[in-house]
Amino acid sequence: MSNILYIKANVKPEGMSRTFRISDSFLENYKNKNPGDSITTLDLYKEGIGFLSADDLTTWFSPKTEQSRSHPMLKYAYQFLDADKYIISAPMWNLSVPAIFKAYIDYVTVNGITFRYTETGPVGLCGGKKAIHFVTRGGEYGAGAGAAFEMGDRYLRTIFGFFGIVDFTTIAAEMLDVHGVDTEAKIKDAMEQAKQAALLF
Repeated sequence: MSNILYIKANVKPEGMSRTFRISDSFLENYKNKNPGDSITTLDLYKEGIGFLSADDLTTWFSPKTEQSRSHPMLKYAYQFLDADKYIISAPMWNLSVPAIFKAYIDYVTVNGITFRYTETGPVGLCGGKKAIHFVTRGGEYGAGAGAAFEMGDRYLRTIFGFFGIVDFTTIAAEMLDVHGVDTEAKIKDAMEQAKQAALLF
């Protein structure tokens, strides 16, 4: 049995988020194939993820013990560590991920929990796990000239790789805000890709 962490980062509610439509279709098919897996949904806006304060840094850099798991500032890092697979649902905002997702990453990037420093540099402590990112974009950023401006999926791939997670898949629905484009067809195509990906995740 695997522990799944479903991370959602969109201020739009259920039923209005195009990104959630795609990721939810993936999850539905995944659950059908893996009914015994444990799934934890972490909606960052409902959690009210904030920014780290100066006082938090003391906790971040202090030695980690068994008691650290119960610390309210470290719970997200341990939750991340304990997961086997990650489902990320985060649209492109201003060429990157929503700011709340970056704030969340600051919570889980903790020395001694998700990575550690060694004599030869940092080493990720989440190796052998896998992630899938569902993203919607108003324009075309997955290829062509727009790819140089895409900073969201690129950032997530990099930071997850820092944690040791290199099995990282992306399913994107693009050009959703381009005049004349059949938006619904684009979304349904991504949903079909999501359903197929669920069979191998």
